[in-house]
Parts: sequence; C-alpha cells; structure tokens
Amino acid sequence: MTQKACIVGGGVIGGGWAARFLLNGWDVAVFDPDPEAERKINEVLANARRSLPSLYDKRLPQEGTLSFHTDLADAAKGADWIQESVPERLELKHKVLGSLTELASVTTVIGSSTSGFKPSELCEKGARAIVAHPFNPVYLLPLIELVGDPGETGRAAEILRSIGMYPLTVRKEIDAHIADRFLEAVWREALWLVKDGIATTEEIDEAIRMGFGLRWAQMGLFETYRVAGGEAGMKHFMAQFGPALEWPWTKLMDVPEFTDELVDLIAGQSDAQSGHLTIRELERLRDDNLVGMMRALKKNGSGAGAVLVRHEQALANPDPVELPVTVDRQIPQSWTDYNDHMNEAHYLEAGAAATDRFMELIGADAAYIASGKSYFTVENHLRYLDELKAGERLIVTTQVLQGEGKKMKLFHFLKNGDGDVAATMETMLLHVDLTTRASCPPTPDVEEKLTAFAKAHAALPLPDGAGRYVGQRG
Repeated sequence: MTQKACIVGGGVIGGGWAARFLLNGWDVAVFDPDPEAERKINEVLANARRSLPSLYDKRLPQEGTLSFHTDLADAAKGADWIQESVPERLELKHKVLGSLTELASVTTVIGSSTSGFKPSELCEKGARAIVAHPFNPVYLLPLIELVGDPGETGRAAEILRSIGMYPLTVRKEIDAHIADRFLEAVWREALWLVKDGIATTEEIDEAIRMGFGLRWAQMGLFETYRVAGGEAGMKHFMAQFGPALEWPWTKLMDVPEFTDELVDLIAGQSDAQSGHLTIRELERLRDDNLVGMMRALKKNGSGAGAVLVRHEQALANPDPVELPVTVDRQIPQSWTDYNDHMNEAHYLEAGAAATDRFMELIGADAAYIASGKSYFTVENHLRYLDELKAGERLIVTTQVLQGEGKKMKLFHFLKNGDGDVAATMETMLLHVDLTTRASCPPTPDVEEKLTAFAKAHAALPLPDGAGRYVGQRG
C-alpha cells in the first residue's frame, strides 16, 4: 500500500522533503498558505527529478501523487509521516506542532526540520514531535539528525532508511544538534576573516573546496586526522598537534557585529564571486557535482556512497517480460558529452551492467565470484542506432543466443522509455577459474539456469544488429 507524507511548509527544505518522499514512491500532501508554494515546490521537484535518479543504477519506485492543500487537516489526514518545516520561530512551531499532534494518528511520525531547537522545547506546550533535521538539498544529501523519544526516533529511522537516507540519532539533546554546531564554528571564523580583511568570501570557499572539504566527504574529521598521524595513527597526531589548540588561532567564541558595513562587504563579495549565475543555475551545478561525487563514493562504499549502495540493493528489480529486463534506470548527466547525448562509452557500460545483472540471474553473482569463478568478456559488437539523453529512461532486455559449456553469448537491446531500440550489444563470454585464470565449465547449478534461458530463448527469432528479428535459428 502506498504511504503518505504530509509536508507543512513548502520552502527550500519542505520542497526537498516533498521531493525525497515523492520520488521514492510516497504520496505527498503539501500545506503552505504561500500562494507561490506550488510554483516553488515544482521548481525544486524539477531539480530532484533530474538528479536523484542519477545516483542509482536501478530505477526508483514509481513516483507518488503530489497534492497541495489549503486545509491542514485535509493535508494531514492518513499521513504516515508529517514533516514540519516552518520558519525558526518557537511560538510558530508550538502552534503548528500542537495542531499536528491533535490531527495525527498515534502511529504517525511527526518530525520537525528545526536546525536549532531541542525536542523538549518543541514539545513543551504538549506537542508530540521529534527533531528530524535534514541538510539541503534534502532530496540528495542523506543525513538526517534525529533527536527525541527513542521509540519515535527508532520508527523514524526505519522509514528514513527505506527512502535512501542516513538517520543519525543524537545521544543527548543539545542546541543545534551535531552538524550545525560545526557549521556555526566555521561560519564564525569565516566572518572574522572577511571582516578583518584576511580573505574574501571566494578565497574562503576555495580553501574549503580545494582542500579539507574533499577529505571530509569521504573520511570525516577524525578519520582524516587518523591518516594524518601516519603509521602511528591518532595518538601521534594528537601528541603532535594537540598543543596547538591552546594557541590563539581562532576567534571561535566571538562573533563580529553584524553592521551594515559588514553585511554589504560580504554581500558584495558574494555577488562578485557568483552573481553571474541565478540561484536555480547554482542549484543545478551543485546537484550535478553532488551526483558525481556521491557516485564516486558509491564505487567503494565510502561515506554517503555506502547509503546509496544499501538503498539500491533494497530497490525492486524490474518484472520480467518476454526477455529478462537487465537494466532499468535513468540516464545520469555524467553520461552525456558535448553533443548533449549519451557518450558511446556509456552504451558499453550499460551493456556491461546488463551482463552483470544476467550473471546474477543465473547464480553467477558476487558470492559465486568470491568462490573463485566468473565469466570474462572476450568479444563485444556494439551498434549505435539512436540518441539517448540525460534524464531519459534506459531499459535493457537480454536474449541468450548461446549457453552451453564454457560459452555464454548474450544479445542486449538498449531501449529508451518508449521501447524504441537505441543500441544493441552482442557479447561473448567464457567461464573462467579465477585461481588459474583459465577457462573452465561453470558449476552445475549455474549451467542449469543458463541452459534453461538458452532453451527458452531458442524459440525466438535471431535479432540483427539493429535489434530486428530476421529469422529463426537453422
């Protein structure tokens, strides 16, 4: 049964929540009195539809239904999750969360996107809510800080994992939770550097993105410093650099006064740095870069990449048709080239992914490979027939042309979302013993499954290079 999320507040964060739930198959009801809320959320959704599916090599669930409401009770009715994302004013949150507590079922998770308030403050007027603090863009970044009743945060964590997020349960409530306390410290120091004329906004951003920002994305803070300690590890690092903490390097506890001059200085430098791009253009640039970095992390299962791997493994495989569907996904932006269509190398990558999936179907999966046996590609014939573009759906079906002994010959049909063949790939593989690196017969169970596919597909006509059937086997 389709689940429902109610989003209260349709700004940047609320829109991101709506997109995260919607693109993972949930129905989403939005309540926001702002007459521009529908336009704003649809713009966020356009970015999310372009980027979130690009993280995965499987197709996300069918998108849920999005609705907009002017009545809070109507929006909240039947919701499994309600997310409050109104402005950071405690009296406003008391009012909204109090109403939601009265409207919601006892089994409904009520989360607040607050970046600073503690759950005891949110609930001091009788509301039942937990902190579920996300990071922008919510539809891409997996981290959610959970604070509150352990039973509620436990249920919330299970739901969040099912939509590809990483719930981090905070052990004790504290102002600004965990991550924002780090951001606040960096923000304070950056303001002083600008005010004192040490650096511009652009120079500070370059220091982050050209250096420690890249390290933190994969290893965080403590693991980065552990590596910095060399073979002796963290103890050596702390012994070497710990005394520096007593030096007056930072102005961590002081905040420069927000004078008009300081605001104008920072705003002017920020305009000079990136004012040539609109906010929407900056959002798309940010999203494309995040997708590229997160896909790189996914390859080795580091950081946010591990979250993607777990979520992708939980996504359903496509239902079989006459031929098994071995790929069903959205084409990511990183697969396109200067001609604005999919680069020829990625047609090969898609075909290789289809081969890997077919190997799983016959039992030659990761466990089989770990046991010391696999199939190696020895020959490919790839024919390009039509353009495929970023954001399009890519479906690959696979026909077995030969499956006996050491040999496996597959024919992949690469199709767009309309079912039109955009490319074909014929691939020959040999079964190999990974210890000797020599060909050998597959195990009986793998051979049996491969033979069954080959017999079933033998009744089909032979395809030509354009994916057309040209005749029966002789």
